[in-house]
Amino acid sequence: MGKAIFIRNAAQLVTLRGSSNATLVKEAMSTLGIIENGSLWIEDGVIQAVGKDEELVKKYADRLYLAEVIDAAGKLVTPGLVDPHTHLVFAGSRENEFNLRLKGASYMEIMNAGGGIYATTRGTKQATHDELFKESFERLNQFLLHGVTTVEAKSGYGMDWETERKQLEVAKQLNEKHPIDVVSTFMGAHAVPKEYKDNPDQFVDILVEEMIPLVAKLGLAEFNDVFCEKGVFTPEQARIILEAGKRYGLTPKIHADEIEPYGGAELASEVGAISADHLLKASEKGLLAMADEGVVGVLLPGTAYFLMAESANGRKIIDMGVPVALSTDCNPGSSPTVSLPFIMNLACVKMGMTPAEVITAATINAAHAIGRGKQIGSLEEGKKGDVTIFKVENYMKLQYLYGMNHIETVIKNGRVVVKGGRLT
Repeated sequence: MGKAIFIRNAAQLVTLRGSSNATLVKEAMSTLGIIENGSLWIEDGVIQAVGKDEELVKKYADRLYLAEVIDAAGKLVTPGLVDPHTHLVFAGSRENEFNLRLKGASYMEIMNAGGGIYATTRGTKQATHDELFKESFERLNQFLLHGVTTVEAKSGYGMDWETERKQLEVAKQLNEKHPIDVVSTFMGAHAVPKEYKDNPDQFVDILVEEMIPLVAKLGLAEFNDVFCEKGVFTPEQARIILEAGKRYGLTPKIHADEIEPYGGAELASEVGAISADHLLKASEKGLLAMADEGVVGVLLPGTAYFLMAESANGRKIIDMGVPVALSTDCNPGSSPTVSLPFIMNLACVKMGMTPAEVITAATINAAHAIGRGKQIGSLEEGKKGDVTIFKVENYMKLQYLYGMNHIETVIKNGRVVVKGGRLT
């Protein structure tokens, strides 16, 4: 037997037990499986037992002296947080655009003037592999300090093969070198390069015939994403790109209906996407189709907040039966944050979600949004030992005391990686 960790006496142990086989929807999103005075035994990186403290003390009585004991009295224990939508690997900063938006410029106006995605693309192209790795590694450290143990990472700041490959290779190296698990998504279809503005279909052909096959051949990504939006990729172009990815074993994701209704939610359901993300302007027809097909709706309230736009109607989307997850959408232009707990609070205040629903959305539903529901996202026997401990007594207080980092301890794969709010 390997090293054991015994987390004891949690004021609330949020298990989300029994949610591994499917996403939670509607009222089930509030079923957290809370154990008061709960404890957790982790060994060899895997959760071995979950229950009342007295039950686990009795079960492991002859081995208690072997374990590292963590006293969680008066604290909230949850599954490690999962962020299912980030643009983790990039270079540079765009604070100047924040100032422009405060003066009234729109996201698309900034992008069409050469800013936005194009600005980050220039910086990312110029950065070396090592520079990108170092900058992204530090971002992952900050994610960890905010309780996140798994992130999805998209490419998309290259729009040429060399840079897209560099981003994906950095993400792969981060997954190997950093405690956080990094799940990779190819997003060559993040924007149409300026040189193809007059012939975007030619760029679609390059994605389909050249880049996607190489991503698959080199094993650089699991998912294939596209920004389906007016002025970027049409639903028809997005369908071609996503179907091409499927032929090479890449599961579809889609940036859908962020700025105006554009059929993205409908397309996600038709192509069998694992998630459709943003959904600020998604139609009722599209949302109902997502609910029918079990497509996870990944909502990004930080993006709407930072762009000073109206948020997605999380309350309505949940009530319609769409399984909802939450994410930072960490990126340099529209959501430069790594604080998933802050995003959870925004979801309560700006999208009408409850404190219970945001816990579900940032753990098990987020895990399902990246195909990891059977490995992470809940505290159950046989799952990875990914745990976050907060310095609050209950899950409601976590959202009530907003804008503060309440992280006490983070455990990843059965190893303490944050202790006392600091990296170990």
